[in-house]
Amino acid sequence: MQSGPEQQGRTIMLQGTASDVGKSLMTAALCRIFTQDGYSVAPFKSQNMSLNSYVTWDGKEIGRAQGMQADACGILATTDMNPILLKPSGEMRSQVVVHGKPLRDLNAREYRESYLPLAEGIVREALGRLRGSCEIVVLEGAGSPAEINLKDRDIVNMRMAAWAEAPVILVADIDRGGVFASIVGTLELLEQEERDRVCGFVINKFRGDVSLLQPGLDWLERKTGKPVLGVIPYLPDLGLEDEDSLSLGKQLESAPAKPDSASGDVLDIAVVRLPRISNFTDLDPLRFEQDVRLRFVEGPGQWGSPDAVILPGSKNTAEDLIWMKDNGLADRMQAHLGARGWTAGICGGYEMLGARLLDPLHVESESEVIEGFGVFPFEVTFAEEKRTERIEGFAQLTGDKASLPITGYEIHMGVVHDTDGDVSVHRPFRIRNEREGDAADAVREYIPEGAAAPDGRIWGTFVHGILHNDDFRRDWLNDIRESKGLRRLPAALRFQERREQAFDRLAGHVRAHLNLSRIYELLGLREEGT
Repeated sequence: MQSGPEQQGRTIMLQGTASDVGKSLMTAALCRIFTQDGYSVAPFKSQNMSLNSYVTWDGKEIGRAQGMQADACGILATTDMNPILLKPSGEMRSQVVVHGKPLRDLNAREYRESYLPLAEGIVREALGRLRGSCEIVVLEGAGSPAEINLKDRDIVNMRMAAWAEAPVILVADIDRGGVFASIVGTLELLEQEERDRVCGFVINKFRGDVSLLQPGLDWLERKTGKPVLGVIPYLPDLGLEDEDSLSLGKQLESAPAKPDSASGDVLDIAVVRLPRISNFTDLDPLRFEQDVRLRFVEGPGQWGSPDAVILPGSKNTAEDLIWMKDNGLADRMQAHLGARGWTAGICGGYEMLGARLLDPLHVESESEVIEGFGVFPFEVTFAEEKRTERIEGFAQLTGDKASLPITGYEIHMGVVHDTDGDVSVHRPFRIRNEREGDAADAVREYIPEGAAAPDGRIWGTFVHGILHNDDFRRDWLNDIRESKGLRRLPAALRFQERREQAFDRLAGHVRAHLNLSRIYELLGLREEGT
């Protein structure tokens, strides 16, 4: 244990031969393992590119993966864990979020040439604060360290490892093929001092008999002079969130087996897969409800006859609504709404349910006025300032229902203004900012939020994570079931408990297949029980 403020936490870094090789989950696994072994631990990724974000306790926005990794450590996430977040907002353009607050939109060249030189100081200072507050910092790289065209201004891979004085473990995905070539090729493209920093390899997502792989492992160690620190078997049905929308299909494939929806007892829930879908972790609990078949639709030919439709969040609501109109999905959606089909809109999806989107400052689109689906009598104006808040409150989809507690978070630039109209609307949520009125004697003021049809069949909210509230989610699903003549089911899935169990399962799995003694040697620390 550290003895004084002058001590700096030890560091170790996971880099990959490519994107989506499992770096984020391996980082989460090490975070959980070190925490289980009694060390104070924090994750760190200097620069993240993701539309799947996380709101910290103080209302700041970071990459979802670092929020998840902080949860694995059992600590509150801070922006020091991901000081720079890039949120793609268009072709070759991203919103640059610095320490949780939007800076401005930059294209790739502007970011590389004008901002990266400033970013070095920001990320190094953030890492320094983390190292001063905990015993181990587990760093995650991005993509591959062998991107030749990016190396001279790198702030997330090998230059970051050098600043952090971190040994590097190279992670490769055997499931995609060519694992030995990817490892050797990556090393070949590194400079000698970078190659020297790589202390070993982890081969991830292995399926089969590891003894059949042994000749290849022996060859790899002879060829590179570096050890294979672990071969991690593929772990199905884990249920921890990913940060990349490219993994959406894999998530659905990894969901537990369920009865066929043709049996009539399984709800068919369709999610519109928007091109700029964001915070798709809102949907995670539905993947594990035994009476739900969750599927994504990208065109009218995939629509089918869903029992319910979810319009999810979007980084660019205006452009995604235009996309729906152009490809015919908007017509399907309009017909579904006209038939009072069960519908939930979350954040951007909620905004689409209003009368129109107004973008006078061209925050999201070149179009200043875009007609919405017109279910609810409000307009949305896109502002320059983003609202990012943790919230808590209550939900009551219809006036005759019991009020259910909810928690979640908001990330949006849209501001709702009610308009004159004869459409009856109910405000189903009452929320308050978690940072306000926390004192025991404080007056807790709740404000109405969201919109719902009087019968609760169509509703929308800005609250991300709304479906992570077990009692609310089950009550909504039961209402859909009841409308089909099916019996109501108890709230059997406790999603947060399942998530904690998933962290422990992941840690146990990696611990069993990783040379953890060697990892502790690299850190200069003692392994538990030694």
